[in-house]
Amino acid sequence: MKFTILMGSPRLQGNTAVLCRPFVEELKRCGAQVRYITLADKQILPCRGCYACQNVQGQYGCVLHDDMQQIADDLIWSDCIVLAAPIYAWYCPTSMKLVLDRHYGLNKFYGTAQGSLWAGKRLALLLTHGYEREYATQPFVLGMQRLCEHSNLQYCGMYSVRDTDGPEVFRSPEAERGAREFARTLAENRRVTG
Repeated sequence: MKFTILMGSPRLQGNTAVLCRPFVEELKRCGAQVRYITLADKQILPCRGCYACQNVQGQYGCVLHDDMQQIADDLIWSDCIVLAAPIYAWYCPTSMKLVLDRHYGLNKFYGTAQGSLWAGKRLALLLTHGYEREYATQPFVLGMQRLCEHSNLQYCGMYSVRDTDGPEVFRSPEAERGAREFARTLAENRRVTG
């Protein structure tokens, strides 16, 4: 199975990156191919809303020339997409939001081109947050579930860790076990709740 992990934290060695380490290790241990992409060091321009991508058949087709083309290629390559992000103000950070806004070229719903470049793929969330889990993550989870419905993706659930006592929480045996179990569940193509 092929995984693309979009790590959306602006801190490349922060809490979300720490949680990603055992998750990625476990995916690889399960035999998965993994592409781990840090978004903070990529150039991703805002969507112009021009709809040009909707008239390009069989390709992503965005007129902007930045790192989003390679990210789109990685999403198309993968079987499962994992959005790894801290929750800031009840949603993902800017770099991930830019990617989500630029997903348009993967769905050909609004122009002369037709079809989808990613329908049927799986999507999962690996999140870090400060508030209680549901209160902190629900707006983002709901948004991603709706994206899945709209794009014909399979939502495969979420694993999250709450910052209750500083950054060591994300390095705890409990957090690591949870990340590894979530990875095994996804690698074995089992559905996750939550």
